[in-house]
Amino acid sequence: MAMSVGDNTDTPMSDINTTPLVDVMLVLLIIFLIAVPVVIQTVKVELPKVRFDPTTTKPENVSLSITSDGSGACKVYWGMTPVTHQELLDRAVAKLKAEIARQGGIGNPDLELPEAHVRGDVNTPWRCIGGAIFNMQMAGFAKVGFISEPPPGTGVTRL
Repeated sequence: MAMSVGDNTDTPMSDINTTPLVDVMLVLLIIFLIAVPVVIQTVKVELPKVRFDPTTTKPENVSLSITSDGSGACKVYWGMTPVTHQELLDRAVAKLKAEIARQGGIGNPDLELPEAHVRGDVNTPWRCIGGAIFNMQMAGFAKVGFISEPPPGTGVTRL
């Protein structure tokens, strides 16, 4: 380390002594190097290796498309038919009841309930999509999923 003793002038030194700053920073660095491995605790989990799997469309599943116009009004489509939120709830309840009756009722151990697949426009406010999901869950649909478009270049390879 160098030390300035002055040059026999009566002007004060304008250099900042950085030695205490460097000492504090080194101590903090050592503390963080010791503390970080203690704080970060992870459970070793092997996650599944999954490529993009195409959605299996069953005829009993419900396909919803949700958009909004320029004024922010929500537009919900059941298949290709526009529906209001009350019509969505009524149709969902009727669809679920009909599907349960078709499969033999609640007592059937192999009962497979239909799913709701939501396609939401990227520019649609969340309240529109959330409202449709809420209506489907109120109707009794246990599985509500989102349909998305995979990034370019990550398509499915056909075997």
